[in-house]
Amino acid sequence: MTAALLLRALFWLWFLGALAAGHFLLLQRLPPAAIPAVIFGLVAVLLSALFRITALRTWIMTLDLRALVLVHLTRFVGIYFLVLHQRGELPYAFAVPAGIGDIAVAVMALPVAFAPLEAGPRRRVIVIWNTVGLVDILLVIASAARINLTAPGELRALTHLPLSLLPTFLVPLIIVTHVILYVRTKRGQPLF
Repeated sequence: MTAALLLRALFWLWFLGALAAGHFLLLQRLPPAAIPAVIFGLVAVLLSALFRITALRTWIMTLDLRALVLVHLTRFVGIYFLVLHQRGELPYAFAVPAGIGDIAVAVMALPVAFAPLEAGPRRRVIVIWNTVGLVDILLVIASAARINLTAPGELRALTHLPLSLLPTFLVPLIIVTHVILYVRTKRGQPLF
């Protein structure tokens, strides 16, 4: 089995595991403080794999950065947060700040990926956008953790499909792409 095939298989196994966790409502069975631990545990596993598995590191470090930026278009999920708030399924304290922040980061990903800039300005734009995006996702996690601890059940919508994929799959992937973008822009490699 080639390294690329193995990496794809592991990626899909992780995704299927995240689907199973949502289907079987595993997040509802965890104590409130465990969900951020799940997120950061997955981030640690991914970063460890990235820095220990040569084939993965080689592939990531040669991947067009545009692809890593465009992963953040998934943050248009913020629109769904706002819809769920309107339906009374997510509290304002989570849905509105998280929704608006995610939408803003997703919208900004498009010009970051496609604006015709020289290498120096492009690097600065990526670093600024990356910083805003990372701060936003960390604030979303902190907000969710606070709400989960003070008002358990308020974020129940995040514990079943499709939104259970956020803490078990998408948010760790987003955080890791932010780390990779920092590493790649710091190294001075060609960006696009």
